[in-house]
Amino acid sequence: MTTWKSIRCSPAQLRLDVTLCCGQAFRWRRDEPSGEWRTAMKGVVWRLKQEENDIRYRIEMGKDQAKKPLNAESFLRDYFQLDVDLVSLYENWSSRDDTFKRVSSNYSGVRILRQDPVENLFSFICSSNNNIKRIGSMIEKMSQTYGEFLMELDGYKYHDFPLVSKLADERVESQLREMGFGYRAKYINQSAKKILDEHETADWLFSLRKLSHEEARRELLQLPGIGPKVADCICLMSLDKTESIPVDTHVQQIAEKLYGLKGKGKSLTGKLYQDIGGHFRRLFSPYAGWASSVLFVSDLRQLQIQRKRPREQ
Repeated sequence: MTTWKSIRCSPAQLRLDVTLCCGQAFRWRRDEPSGEWRTAMKGVVWRLKQEENDIRYRIEMGKDQAKKPLNAESFLRDYFQLDVDLVSLYENWSSRDDTFKRVSSNYSGVRILRQDPVENLFSFICSSNNNIKRIGSMIEKMSQTYGEFLMELDGYKYHDFPLVSKLADERVESQLREMGFGYRAKYINQSAKKILDEHETADWLFSLRKLSHEEARRELLQLPGIGPKVADCICLMSLDKTESIPVDTHVQQIAEKLYGLKGKGKSLTGKLYQDIGGHFRRLFSPYAGWASSVLFVSDLRQLQIQRKRPREQ
């Protein structure tokens, strides 16, 4: 057990309530009695609180984790990419684009995480034709079944995300299908096998950070279950490709509604995918992926508000 510590950080630079639940990472849980955000990473349980001008943090370690060295503040600064001045980016994007200025006015502090590429990749294989709540449920099942148990805290059992070697076991596909993963079970198992067969260790995924966006994307597209949108999510959220623009039907609708970008039909064609990404990159580079995520979050929040409103009688 450690004591609470804090990192100076205003909500304009980071808002936990939007950044941790907007479809980037799926294992953060909000503990309602305490208002904390909690998850398991790097062999420990993380506890975060948003204060007026600080992020308070604390880590909990089981007996087996007590001897593992971990600089918690350094890890969090890297994970939240706090060396990037988000306020300056918002000001820059707003000066370039009146639409962004208008839409983003109520959505400060939306920040792209720098995640572990292994968890990020297998999480987004689960994202195909899925919603945020169900993706989170599936990833939690996968972690509880194949990840290392860390500890129980306030009645909840925390596990690390599984190693690639665990997901490559020949029994995994059938087991995941029994847990309701459907066709994604095959892609998870086959991708894990391919990574180990062709690259021996998961370190290969981390090495993609050194490649260009197009090179890293091309490598990811060789894995089963990885299409253009998923590849761009991984590039943006764990491989440092700040110009990467993941485009799905939701982003397609945002691009049409806010910028008039649309194809000849209703479907998201390869050309339209490139046109939308190119438009955002021209507007917001080199952090175009960060800017597009703000537009995504603002639209997502509006949809959530609409769904919570009672129907008119």
